[in-house]
Amino acid sequence: MPKTASHPIEDHGVIGDLHTVALVNTRATIDFLCLPDFDSATMFAALLDPLKGGHFSISPFIEGDRRRQMYLPDTNILVTRYLSENAVAEITDFMPVDPGHDRHRVVRTVHSVKGQMRFRVQCCPRFDYGRKSHVAHQLNAHAIEFTLQDHACPTVRLIGRTPLEINGPDGESAFSLDPGEEVSFIFEWGVGHNPPLRIAEETVRREFSDTSAYWRNWAAQSTYQGRWREMVARSALLLKLLTSEKHGSIIAAPSFGLPEQLGGVRN
Repeated sequence: MPKTASHPIEDHGVIGDLHTVALVNTRATIDFLCLPDFDSATMFAALLDPLKGGHFSISPFIEGDRRRQMYLPDTNILVTRYLSENAVAEITDFMPVDPGHDRHRVVRTVHSVKGQMRFRVQCCPRFDYGRKSHVAHQLNAHAIEFTLQDHACPTVRLIGRTPLEINGPDGESAFSLDPGEEVSFIFEWGVGHNPPLRIAEETVRREFSDTSAYWRNWAAQSTYQGRWREMVARSALLLKLLTSEKHGSIIAAPSFGLPEQLGGVRN
């Protein structure tokens, strides 16, 4: 992800779990995420400050790529597609809806559709709008834990199906995929005792299936069948995504915490 400029707000898709939302730009970088709630301090805020805000990026090593971003039909599951002359890759992002649990997970799956591709993952959390420093601990070859020195918040972990390395306070991975191959990464907050420190493929598939079914079942309640059905359904899904399960209210916008202009005082 570029370190010197923010992406325009319109170049973002939104995922969430009815407690918070993450903004994913067209470079497949999560550059805004508050945890654990909509109005909590940020964990990623490169949209506000590319140098200090923190981000979670998955970047292919290809030149001259074109990018498209879309939602799977009747869901809030986001797909970012990279296309080049010799290769096509997709990155699927979602947050499982887990009512009644104080656990929040961002699930990211990288899939090579065509051609061999090499990718780089950078997970750079920054606690409390980047005001609090943290340390990264290598739990095993596939898991990194990020903690504040005063342990003032629940554990935050990055788990991957490829080996992870620590670079300062951040987690990184580099890997190649042949056509048809895929790997997943999970960034999670508020894990319980003795959580799994490796990703089980069946777990990712089940959470994807459950999340897809949740949103499609909810969208199926709509009775509108006019010519604008797709747009009406997408608007309804977004409004539901912005509705707090805890309080039942709708937040003004996923970007409600952003200033009117960088350096300004009004949101």
